[in-house]
Amino acid sequence: MRIMAIDYGDAHTGVAVSDPTGLLAGFTTTITAYRPEAVAEQLAVLAREHSAEELVLGHPLNMDGSRGPRAEKAEAMAELLRTVTGLPVVLWDERRTTIDAHQILFNAGKNARKRKKVVDAVAASLILEGYLTFKRTRL
Repeated sequence: MRIMAIDYGDAHTGVAVSDPTGLLAGFTTTITAYRPEAVAEQLAVLAREHSAEELVLGHPLNMDGSRGPRAEKAEAMAELLRTVTGLPVVLWDERRTTIDAHQILFNAGKNARKRKKVVDAVAASLILEGYLTFKRTRL
C-alpha cells in the first residue's frame, strides 16, 4: 500500500511517497502554491500518479499538545483532501519535524539557500517515516 505524507505550508508543501510495500519512504517533492484548493488539486494529481491509497497530513500541534491556528489549517486541508481525492486522510502529530529537517540538512552541509528548497520535502519524509514505523509496530 502506497502512502503519501504531506507537510502542508502557506507557500510550500512537502510531499513524500512510500514504496509500493508501504515500508520505506521513496519519492519526494515540494509544491509551491498559496491557495488551499490549488495545493489540494496538485496533491490529488500526485496521489493518482503514485497510486497512493492513504494520505498522512502533518498536524502541527503546539508543544503542549493544544491546537493552534496552524493545526486548524491542517484540519481544514484534511477535509478538503478527503473531498478532492476521495482517499482517507490521517492527521499525524508533526511537532518538530521542520526543525529536525533543518538540522539534518545543516549536518549534511547544506547552506540556508539549499535547505530552503528541500526542507519541506525532508519534513514530509520525516512525517512518513514516523507514520510507517507506527504502522509496523502495530502489526
